[in-house]
Amino acid sequence: MYGTHAPGVSQSAPEARLDKVDIGAIKNREGVYLRNALIDRFYSGGYPSSPEYRLEVSEISEARTDLDVTSSSEATRAQLTQTIVIRLYDLSSPAAEPVLKRNLSNITSYNILESEFATRVSQQKAREGGLDDLARQIELNLTLYFNRTP
Repeated sequence: MYGTHAPGVSQSAPEARLDKVDIGAIKNREGVYLRNALIDRFYSGGYPSSPEYRLEVSEISEARTDLDVTSSSEATRAQLTQTIVIRLYDLSSPAAEPVLKRNLSNITSYNILESEFATRVSQQKAREGGLDDLARQIELNLTLYFNRTP
């Protein structure tokens, strides 16, 4: 259960197919972070030499909501909502339509502290945690797609 694949032993179908997905560029610094997280999850044996699928991820939309407002109208907590759209294309198909399209989102929160530096660090950690969750969601959606197709 917790072992790794031995050399020469074939991987299960979903893992083998994730190795064949080309991940397109994603805009902005958060997009680069998300793409790198996906590369770490998908490519255990290196970048695919002949990909069969192409994954396109939209620019990450991020919204901040202030929470726990004090009597002096200052927020002590904030919530980040990150939203993306993923599209998976089968490169062997002549149709330009995606074989899988999903809207994905997550919500994380962080403390707003008296120190601006500490608040920025807290916000960045929340942002990266949300991006890691989006990478996990993408991996899960693609794995489920590959499990249901022959």
